[in-house]
Amino acid sequence: MFRNFYLPLLAILVFCYSCVKSNDFDAPALNCVEGLEANVTFEQVKALYLGELLQIQEDLVIEGYVVSSDSAGNFFSVLHFQDRPTNPSEGFQIEIDLRQSYLLFEPGSKIVIKLKGLYLGKSKDVFKLGGTFAGFGSVSVGRLPALQIPEHIFLACEDVTDITSTPIEIANINPSLVNTLVSFENIQVIDDELGESFAIALEETERTLVDCSENELMLLNSGFSDFQDVILPEGNGSITGVLLRENDDYFIAIRDLNDIDFLLERCEEIITEFTSTSIFFSELADPNNNAGARFIELYNASSQAFDLNKWTIRRYTNANSEISSTIDLSGFIIEGESTLVISPNSEEFELIYGFVPDLTVGTNSPADSNGDDNLELVDPFGTVIDVFGIIGEDGSNTNHEFEDGKAVRISNINQANSNYTFSEWIIFNDSGNSGTVNLPQNAPEDFTPGIRD
Repeated sequence: MFRNFYLPLLAILVFCYSCVKSNDFDAPALNCVEGLEANVTFEQVKALYLGELLQIQEDLVIEGYVVSSDSAGNFFSVLHFQDRPTNPSEGFQIEIDLRQSYLLFEPGSKIVIKLKGLYLGKSKDVFKLGGTFAGFGSVSVGRLPALQIPEHIFLACEDVTDITSTPIEIANINPSLVNTLVSFENIQVIDDELGESFAIALEETERTLVDCSENELMLLNSGFSDFQDVILPEGNGSITGVLLRENDDYFIAIRDLNDIDFLLERCEEIITEFTSTSIFFSELADPNNNAGARFIELYNASSQAFDLNKWTIRRYTNANSEISSTIDLSGFIIEGESTLVISPNSEEFELIYGFVPDLTVGTNSPADSNGDDNLELVDPFGTVIDVFGIIGEDGSNTNHEFEDGKAVRISNINQANSNYTFSEWIIFNDSGNSGTVNLPQNAPEDFTPGIRD
């Protein structure tokens, strides 16, 4: 899409159109084509693709309006175009072996494309038209050779049209708008990238944009662009550009710096990370009769709901002093005076206990302990809020072993404790050592996930 480390054989293609527009002189108008009309929609063309590279054999014609421009070097060897100048329903792209294509196909130009002989493919969930490229044992859509461009791409005999960008929000990006001109409001560069340039020289570079709700969008910049070494703007405002996609990731690429207007004050900081000693381990389970029914229960002793954004649980297996596995609790809110139940096996958990756990994690995770491991609950700032066991000490035959049993926090404990204190727990296991209860526990009758006793 952007510049590569080699250049096309032809620097500028001399079209049958005769002359091109230039900033250096008043050129005659381009020759254009009349009477050539679309007979198929973008959607119908994309429907031809059945999972493999296709060379189109039918006399199909599509038309659209150019929205990209390589005038500032941020696009290279590609035309992005949409089906209407305003309120487009779809966009497309065609790979071409042509530099300074903006001199022929400036933004707002209506183009008509004869599809017969072109290749249609799909890469990273994006449809592409063009020639072919063979590499690494496969064939994919590549650049249409320069001498073949006038056989397929034509200018319609219409004045250049003003393209109205489609306003969208990061949280509501519509994949049908890929390859169309879009705009975002109330957006800015993230704090960590302020002071950086738009791109690293000679490298395609991603910079991160964020809106005032902390939704992120990547800004894609060419290391060959005219503005590559310009420092990113510090303010907040609007950005216009072509919406791009790679699988589930979306990007915006600007035509030039006029597409950015960041003159407003930056968003007020949103604080989404909090700490509390009201969140703690309340029950740990390793049932004697069913390892698939293991779980961790957290409890919120406060009356207010609590956002666990960037909180984690760490497991230290046996006597390990290095972290063995973690659970990221981001995205979960634990209601006031309520629990959060975490299971390594959702299907087995539901079968045994009759309800779906709040969070399902994998085997060998902190929720899958066999009773002789140690656990830490850690807040977003790296502070250990609550602990079960002694890090670096194997729990076997100690007062923090719950193998084939459970560890239950005494009901009058309403604060986390960053130092393991045996007197805060009632612990059942298969040994009874060090003051624990020698009474293996079976699921479901001996456990109460989701209910603090």
